[in-house]
Amino acid sequence: MKINKLSIVIPAYNEGPTIHLILDKIREVEMVGGIRKEIIIVNDCSTDNTKEAVHNYIQNNTDLNVVYYEHEVNQGKGAALHTGIKKATGEYLIIQDADLEYDPREYNELLEPILLGMADVVYGSRFMGSKPHRILFYWHSIGNKFLTNLSNMFSNLNLTDMETCYKLFSTRLIQSIELKEKRFGFEPEVTAKIARIPKIRIYEVGISYYGRTYDEGKKIGWRDGFRAIYCILKYNLFKNSKPKVQWNDPARPVEAMVQPEK
Repeated sequence: MKINKLSIVIPAYNEGPTIHLILDKIREVEMVGGIRKEIIIVNDCSTDNTKEAVHNYIQNNTDLNVVYYEHEVNQGKGAALHTGIKKATGEYLIIQDADLEYDPREYNELLEPILLGMADVVYGSRFMGSKPHRILFYWHSIGNKFLTNLSNMFSNLNLTDMETCYKLFSTRLIQSIELKEKRFGFEPEVTAKIARIPKIRIYEVGISYYGRTYDEGKKIGWRDGFRAIYCILKYNLFKNSKPKVQWNDPARPVEAMVQPEK
């Protein structure tokens, strides 16, 4: 499969000290097959110098395709992702956090199942493979595995890492899905809705993980874990409609891929 452009959606909230570092890492990545990069940054009303840091980077790196959007009020990571997804123009789209926990050098590995014509969606799993992982919070890892297993029970998938940041989608597919969760509920919501699409092909690829401590800027907390449980139940159990078309049917209209929730 030929891909001309990959959209990289970066939700940012108070990432002024590190966002230039992740942009440098993305810049250095040589994409397989000459794939062009479209970097979409959505500033979710940061209270630090994120805006200035991004604008300075754009001015000093005019050869890099960086597009900047901002929210006038803070809405949450999910809301920033909604904005970035709507603005994407590449054939495929990947989510990239603005911190340094995930390594952009692994884009090509995530793209491999797509380029081989085997997958429509690829998740990057922190819990499989032999990539480096920073040793941090025991209860966070237990919580992540619990949420993944709970999600799998209802979606009938066998994912190892539902909560991962690295999710790679067909842009046409993800733009057709009505997404509602504005915070960290994005992960279980999108997983539930993707899983209900007939004939969808979902793959996992092992990735590295360079986690942050709370002192280093980590934002997710225990309340988000309870919200994730609620979202798993809501979007898997209390659904009013299911897709009625096959994803691999090229003749169907984009609007018919996934019917909106009532």
